[in-house]
Amino acid sequence: MDSLQIGTYTFSSRLILGTGKFSSAQVMLETLRASGTQLVTVALRRFNRERPGDDLFTPLSTMAGITLMPNTSGASTAAEAVQAARIARELSGSPFIKVEIHPNPQHLMPDPIETYEASKILAKEGFLVMPYIPADPVLAKRLEEAGCASVMPLGSAIGSGQGLATAEMLRIIIRESNIPVIVDAGLRSPSEAALAMETGCSAVLVNSAVAVAGNPPAMAEAFAGAVEAGRKAFRAGIMEKSGTAVATSPLTTFLGPAS
Repeated sequence: MDSLQIGTYTFSSRLILGTGKFSSAQVMLETLRASGTQLVTVALRRFNRERPGDDLFTPLSTMAGITLMPNTSGASTAAEAVQAARIARELSGSPFIKVEIHPNPQHLMPDPIETYEASKILAKEGFLVMPYIPADPVLAKRLEEAGCASVMPLGSAIGSGQGLATAEMLRIIIRESNIPVIVDAGLRSPSEAALAMETGCSAVLVNSAVAVAGNPPAMAEAFAGAVEAGRKAFRAGIMEKSGTAVATSPLTTFLGPAS
């Protein structure tokens, strides 16, 4: 079975979904079921039992086969992210944490320095740390050495739908990594998810492209199929590119002079 291994956890699905931007909690739950995802990320601020209309933790925690990956979205420093991670683990019981630190709301780029500092601390505390990072091969390797369970480089800016703008850096990260590389942010279409998997990514995380689709459950199914197809293609071995045409059936001997 070609499963995704993160720490001691094994997943058959390589599609990870976010829970923001959905029109309602019910649509979100229907979408998660349609996708077949087994790992779902949710912001700590949506753990709000006192306000049922703004609480995603309660409905998510009742879904069979779903593992929660709380995230630290909203944190602007390592200290804030560490505090959020500790609270999230206490509330959810999940060892997973997506370290997400972006101090500038204008571009939402992850802060590499604060992310590294928070990830080091949380890895030592036994979290399965999955940091959201720029597509930086050096940073990715340093985070692996610090004990992170995976790295999650962006394809392009959060919610931008610009696809795999970082494709060349992703290839380097994948080549150098001994932990799962999961593309997070910027994917717009299932074809881009398939391309990420064909490149060798271990999984993809998608939120906006599914949540704002005209039919989120149907789009989630499309992404799930694309991820599976891309993974199969990667494992099958994709042909190399050639600078010239190469005939599939060379016309040679049978057109030669009769003997």
